[in-house]
Amino acid sequence: MTCRIVTAALILAGIAASAVAQDSGKRRLTDRDDLYGWEAIGRLDIGDRSFCTGTLIAQDLVLTAAHCATDKATGRTYAPGEVTFRAGLSDGHALAEGTVVQIAVLPDYDPRVGLSPEMVRVDVALMRLDQPIPYTVANPFALHSGRVAGDEISIASYGRGRSEAITRQRSCRILERRQGLITFNCDVTFGSSGSAILARNGPRWQILSVVSAVGTDGRRKVGFGMELEGIVSDLKAIMRRDAPQPKAKIRRLQVGSGKSSSGAKFISSGGS
Repeated sequence: MTCRIVTAALILAGIAASAVAQDSGKRRLTDRDDLYGWEAIGRLDIGDRSFCTGTLIAQDLVLTAAHCATDKATGRTYAPGEVTFRAGLSDGHALAEGTVVQIAVLPDYDPRVGLSPEMVRVDVALMRLDQPIPYTVANPFALHSGRVAGDEISIASYGRGRSEAITRQRSCRILERRQGLITFNCDVTFGSSGSAILARNGPRWQILSVVSAVGTDGRRKVGFGMELEGIVSDLKAIMRRDAPQPKAKIRRLQVGSGKSSSGAKFISSGGS
């Protein structure tokens, strides 16, 4: 795979109508037993216009693709309240819902720029919810650490024709990791953008990458993600920097009251 071929062939997974041809162990997760362990995956509804997939990595933090978090016309992130995260959505019922109140993307990402390997490498966003989702409802996924054993990965997402419930593909494969890009043969389609690419770490599935696009490597259709190392930490730092500051409250003391509204008592410097 060369950058020239990728540049010419990439199509955003959130827009593409075609899917990667791979159907290994796909299952629709509908009832509570099916969803056990996958509750942290949810549908991101962008108003009533479109949707993507997101994954909780903390009680109030959702990991997704940057192109799911930004307006292509303006280049700006969506306004607070414009995006809703529906954890474990299944046939109209979500285990929990949260309104997105803050979004962080990397400075290098610009949705107005044509799709390229450079944009795929930074196509990651963090979204903060207005309220944390309890661990008893959804247990967030951890980011993958260490080496990946083998090339097996898994993906669980919403998509065209399967927008009302998570579809989990139990097993698909990494095809190549090169120059900050990961190519894979999982079945991704419209709406799969932002879903977590999961790799095993011992008995647990952890987030290795995020679905950004589908395209071709010159021989076959493939999906594209990015190496996440360092990116999520950078996004958290951006969130801390840009977090709304609490408004200071100033309370006026009444003359001669000898106390503040907080209960603190004052004495004169002259003693009694």
